Amino acid sequence: MNPILMIEDEKDIADLVEYHLKQSGFSVLKAMEGASGLDIAKKNRPSLVILDLMLPGMDGKDICRALKSNPLTQSIPILMLTAKSEEVDRVIGFELGVDDYVTKPFSPRELVLRVKAILRRKEAPDEGEKSIQVGDLLIEIDRHQVSIKKKSIALTSTEFKLLVELIRLRGRVQTRERLLDKVWGYTYEGYARTVDTHVRRLREKLGPFGDSIETIRGLGYRYREEKE
Repeated sequence: MNPILMIEDEKDIADLVEYHLKQSGFSVLKAMEGASGLDIAKKNRPSLVILDLMLPGMDGKDICRALKSNPLTQSIPILMLTAKSEEVDRVIGFELGVDDYVTKPFSPRELVLRVKAILRRKEAPDEGEKSIQVGDLLIEIDRHQVSIKKKSIALTSTEFKLLVELIRLRGRVQTRERLLDKVWGYTYEGYARTVDTHVRRLREKLGPFGDSIETIRGLGYRYREEKE
């Protein structure tokens, strides 16, 4: 496994996170500001980026955009670590392609658990299926790739897992709570908006196929069978 890259300008926090990650068997790269962190990401292709939102010079939002727009780094999961806790900041992070969000002050143990959960999603077992074909939509599970009419669609690891869960049970309603458990691997503390934001982004990326993901008011979501 490639190292985890942490882009954090507060040395005490960076050292604390590095210690706990190494205790859990991870190797760690560190950057104290955005531009150098972006360079390290391009050169080393880390397994995951832990990214502070508020950084000197190039801030976390700009780094997210740069990582997600570069084919070399767009598939790298991002865990945002920041002092900002308002819902609007979480939504902005998710809309930029962030996989998870932890606010300061934080529990180092929880942070490590979330890192492991993201990496599990990225390396999720294929449960015997190598691919799922729904009309012109092809999901190659073992390769973590999605294409429509043979054109590749760039999804984050979380968006990919969410799409697989919806399509595997297409025709059946899946509650937000079930999706949180199955896709994120643990229960968010009431953050139903997390699912809504990711579904919205997924619909946008799928284009016309996004209409196949139905909102079931008061319950959750369903992928329509008749679109196959």
